[in-house]
Amino acid sequence: MKKLLERHETYVLAIIILLSILITSFNPNFLTLENAFDLLKSNAFTGILAIGVLFVLISGGIDISFAATATIAEYLTVIVCLQIGGSMLFAFAMAVLIGILLGMVNGYLIDRFSIPPIITTIATMNLYYGLLIVFSKGRWLYTLPPYFRSFADIRILTLSTANGLPYGISIITAIWFALMLLASFILNFTRLGRSIYAVGGDVISAQRIGIRVRMIRVSVYSFMGALAAVAGIVQALLVQTVAPNSIVGKELNVIAAVVLGGASLTGGVGSVGGMFLGVMLLAIVQNGMTLMKIPAVWYDVFVGLVIIISVGFSSWKAKRRSSGAIIDVQEAPRTHSEQTAGGSR
Repeated sequence: MKKLLERHETYVLAIIILLSILITSFNPNFLTLENAFDLLKSNAFTGILAIGVLFVLISGGIDISFAATATIAEYLTVIVCLQIGGSMLFAFAMAVLIGILLGMVNGYLIDRFSIPPIITTIATMNLYYGLLIVFSKGRWLYTLPPYFRSFADIRILTLSTANGLPYGISIITAIWFALMLLASFILNFTRLGRSIYAVGGDVISAQRIGIRVRMIRVSVYSFMGALAAVAGIVQALLVQTVAPNSIVGKELNVIAAVVLGGASLTGGVGSVGGMFLGVMLLAIVQNGMTLMKIPAVWYDVFVGLVIIISVGFSSWKAKRRSSGAIIDVQEAPRTHSEQTAGGSR
């Protein structure tokens, strides 16, 4: 029980439960199975991005360019699919390939030239997004291949309301959960996962024990790119349109969800379970504000406060650890010759 209370995720879960009870007291439609399934489906886009951000933060980095990566992968994939046909498998595969390539650029630049990750990814964000706007001329894609619609309508589990309307667990939600299981396996049961935590905790120590830091960084940012690409396709499935400017600008929401779930902006800390709770907490806050008719601008205020408090708390913990460290320096024992010389003086 004591270990449970020491976990960050326990408190996030407690807040989720309390908020759910509060919102339900204002609107009974909130705490229903149908609304829960809708929440999971509508937040799968954010959740998939959050998995990639979690890996980046654990490794000690940060990525601001993932929304631009998602947009490019989504836009190019849909254009190619409209030209040559294909299938959902082809769409996901092509998008992931684009995402990996763009992510590799980030990882290589950060490690090869020792540029701070936030500077590198801000630069690549503007580069990627600028090139997309130049070549697309800002044109929206309103017509998607027909298999995008049919795939988005697939349900893993179908139930019915009292009025006979169908609802259930969407294939989009299933993709999110499958990726979370994969991410949890990598972080907890593989050498790669342990190396990611090690690099984020202390990169110098990681190098000394033989971890190939460049490979870890490039792998992490490539994984971020791949997940951003999957999220881009999921976004197209959800809204059934593709806009060059629809995803860029959502970076802070995703980062806030991950740090709210317990990941540290200084690296070495984080879990998939905590990330999921962070995403759901922000989703519940946003959904609750809508049901309670609170202006949406307060959601942005909440996100900003989450980031400030999380960064401040991480800094406070780091200072506490450093001030608590005690260096015990003892005088080295004197040799026989030193004792003799000292006695003669």
